[in-house]
Amino acid sequence: MVPAAGVFLLACGSSALNQVQERRTDALMKRTRQRPLPTGVLSPLHALTASLILMAAGLYILSMLGSVSFSLGLSAILWYNGLYTWLKKKTAFAAVPGAVIGAVPPAIGWTTAGGAILDARLLALCAVFFLWQVPHFWLLVLRHGDEYEQAGLPSLSRVFSQEQLARLAFTWIAATAAATLVLPLYGVAQSPAVYLLIVPASLWLAGISTSLFRRGMLPGAYLAAFRRINIYLLLIMAALALDSLFA
Repeated sequence: MVPAAGVFLLACGSSALNQVQERRTDALMKRTRQRPLPTGVLSPLHALTASLILMAAGLYILSMLGSVSFSLGLSAILWYNGLYTWLKKKTAFAAVPGAVIGAVPPAIGWTTAGGAILDARLLALCAVFFLWQVPHFWLLVLRHGDEYEQAGLPSLSRVFSQEQLARLAFTWIAATAAATLVLPLYGVAQSPAVYLLIVPASLWLAGISTSLFRRGMLPGAYLAAFRRINIYLLLIMAALALDSLFA
């Protein structure tokens, strides 16, 4: 629970800092204009103070777990609040390098438990989180792409048509499902019972995501796909957590 607490506090602080950084842009988009900073519920100074306290607490906890955990946590802040936040204003493809952040939490948990940072099992697991992170964002673009454009941010909706972007999102979703299916080959999951949970979950995700190929989809359908891919990752995490009980 200690690593989870450290990652949670760090994520909260990093997210709060991101809202400080993007408060002016958030005020221009319907999806984000009701956040505390655009509405004036919180001042930028108060939000910045809260974010720094949360990040400091998270880094302190991770430092007690070891230098590797601390370094991973610090690198996540620099990558997300530094590189990724800056890239979002420069390129519509910022989500791809930004997806690296998704691989950091499992790496922190793995190394805290004594695993090696370059262990093939960890790299396979991180690949799943990386692949998941991209459609996780692009499905939001399918629903809110016009808002990004109105706020002056580069948007994939300017690069690709709605149908093309939907196909790209499906490709990344299918890649996420395929990467999950090979986890047992790397020894990440050892119990046959867990694998029997992973297989139908992955087939369900890939199968139901083919709905993205339908023409004239309403924005609500993209939100439904966004929810499904998040539920899928939660199911996979639960299955892997149970692996030690079934093995």
